Amino acid sequence: MSAEVEEMLKRFSSVKNIIGILVVDNDGIVIKSTMDNSASIHYACHMQMLTEKCRQVIYDLDATNEFISIRMRTSYFEIMLMPHDNYFIVVLQNACD
Repeated sequence: MSAEVEEMLKRFSSVKNIIGILVVDNDGIVIKSTMDNSASIHYACHMQMLTEKCRQVIYDLDATNEFISIRMRTSYFEIMLMPHDNYFIVVLQNACD
């Protein structure tokens, strides 16, 4: 894992209300996680599928554009998904302000 990713993990870890951080390869295998194993696998699987769908939608809309990040807010969490070449990063944050 690159120094850039390690620095990003440190930066996110210091943010208020962070529940978990995942680094997942493009096959959906967890590389690094701050969450327990079952939650990591659960989120990795779903976020891997979402990453593929987002990439396809962006490509279908404009083939010259690329998927950089998505931020979703639910009743309980705010989920940030940032894909890179060989992996993607998922950050779960408590949605309470």
